[in-house]
Amino acid sequence: MRADCHMHMVLDAIEWRSAIARHNPVPDEPWIREILKTYQDLGFTYLRDGGDRWGAGVKARELAPEYGITYRTPLAPLCKAGHYGTFIGEKYENFKEYAELVKKHRANGADFIKIMISGLMDFDRCGVLTEPGFPAGEIRELSYIAHEEGFSVMAHCNGAPTAIAAAQYGVDSIEHGAYLNDEALHAMKEAGCIWCPTLSTVGNLRGKSRFDECAVGAILKTAMENVSTFAAMGGIIAPGTDAGAWAVPHGSLTEFELLREAIEGNADAVMEHGTQAIIDRF
Repeated sequence: MRADCHMHMVLDAIEWRSAIARHNPVPDEPWIREILKTYQDLGFTYLRDGGDRWGAGVKARELAPEYGITYRTPLAPLCKAGHYGTFIGEKYENFKEYAELVKKHRANGADFIKIMISGLMDFDRCGVLTEPGFPAGEIRELSYIAHEEGFSVMAHCNGAPTAIAAAQYGVDSIEHGAYLNDEALHAMKEAGCIWCPTLSTVGNLRGKSRFDECAVGAILKTAMENVSTFAAMGGIIAPGTDAGAWAVPHGSLTEFELLREAIEGNADAVMEHGTQAIIDRF
């Protein structure tokens, strides 16, 4: 089975503002069909969207069966006001507003909940995030509220302390996971947390001259070393390209190549196991 366990239908890998504008006020169905056909032609049968508030992912889920694809979406990701993700997700100010959004998503047919609990990598400086992760107690409450409503939880999560808290408090999948350490990897393994490392978001930057090439190379090296370590531990790793992110076009196969390089001999079996874990939980 070929699957992309982290992609963004609303984005086009070129420029996020114009990509989003394409689907405002209504999703661009011909464009979505073109992207689904791209995945179909490449043999993809499962896609898990990262969500958007304009309904591009919802429209894709509606159309996907025509292309032989199972499609899952959280509707829009849920983002704390003033923190990363509000460009694409729905904002909340406090736990009460977050809980109301979770209930609204349940009523509107979300397949799972996506939370944003850290910043991004600074691609010009290895080891640096654009903002630190949320406090452990906040992550616990976000995860608890979503689980109480019957949802699995997908978390945009970078940094070892944030990943440790996410694993300890029941987050089902960690997306990206930059700058993890052995403690974080062990916590994720013990919790049975699925990791989608989205190596493509770094690997596809090489040679583009948009960011410091030495920093990009160092970031990718640390990520691939962590993937290798986690795989050796028996951790669950799922292939997610983050398609739609800059320089990661829909249908990109870089993720599979990088995971094979990092995991080596049994990479395909590891990816198949991780994909099935995603399908089972989400």
